[in-house]
Amino acid sequence: MEIVLFGFLFGAILIYAKLNKYNTISGLAILEDLAVVKTIALAIGLGVIILSIEIDLGLASYHVKPFLVGGVLLGGLLFGVGMAILGYCPGTLAISLGEGSLDALIGIIGGLFGGLAFTIILPSIQSVLDPNLGAISLNTLIKSKTIYYILIFIIGMSFIYISFWLNKKDKTQGKKWIYSGIALAILNAIIFSSFTSNRPIGASTSFPYVADALSGITDNDYYKAIQSDGYWEVLFLGGAFLSGLIISLIKKEFQFKLIYKNWQRFKGTSKTKRVIWAFLGGFVLIFGARMAGGCTSGHILSGGMQLSLSSLVFAVFTFIGLLITGKLFYKQ
Repeated sequence: MEIVLFGFLFGAILIYAKLNKYNTISGLAILEDLAVVKTIALAIGLGVIILSIEIDLGLASYHVKPFLVGGVLLGGLLFGVGMAILGYCPGTLAISLGEGSLDALIGIIGGLFGGLAFTIILPSIQSVLDPNLGAISLNTLIKSKTIYYILIFIIGMSFIYISFWLNKKDKTQGKKWIYSGIALAILNAIIFSSFTSNRPIGASTSFPYVADALSGITDNDYYKAIQSDGYWEVLFLGGAFLSGLIISLIKKEFQFKLIYKNWQRFKGTSKTKRVIWAFLGGFVLIFGARMAGGCTSGHILSGGMQLSLSSLVFAVFTFIGLLITGKLFYKQ
């Protein structure tokens, strides 16, 4: 129940600032809505400081993802492509499905196929994902605690400054993103705690975990390696789904919907076209996430808070893939 509660809180935080919406994420792809990126920047800035203190006090541990060079670079690009086309992240898919978004449902189905495909072909593409440089973070590079904390404070404040600088450039105003950024940093620190889950937030591992189990393709090293994380994330996303459902019902905003404003603006009203692209977007999104070993929540947010090299590079390549796809895909 604790994990489900964390997922519910995660969903509620994103819903509060509308960070789970298709229009918000697709708006980022065309640089018309910076809510997601400025919220994440603020959460990372605060989280870097909070998490470092928490770990230094012995209340949590580092969970830095290994830097698989090929996987992080290619996976990041693919993840950005899928994110732009689909208009959701792995975590926001569950939340929006709870609100009645049918394109999120199609994206989840595409993601399950993407996760299954990754499991099947992983042995053949392992060399593409390598070399593995190991878990590299600021903590592993800086041995002096004094210098480490000076850098932590400077980097954390820099991320916070960037978030408010982006807000000045953003067409969408308001302060909800600030409260959501603070809440995400605190929630992540709680989940990192050795008294709770002792792990980072994550979402994309649940897709191959569920797909492999449903298809019976479980007699392989990859499925065995992701079982624990996959089970945790299924419960976490279950809570996120419930937050979307319950909050939308309370606010009387629950609605089955397939086509949203930004899609209609650029791609028209064809339901068939939206279904096809949502499926493909979900497939590419999860396949890219599994290549890189994480997604927006597990890599960019949780990894960013740890100043993980693999996560920061993943974020850069995700943004590159997102913007290039936004430029080419969303043409009027």
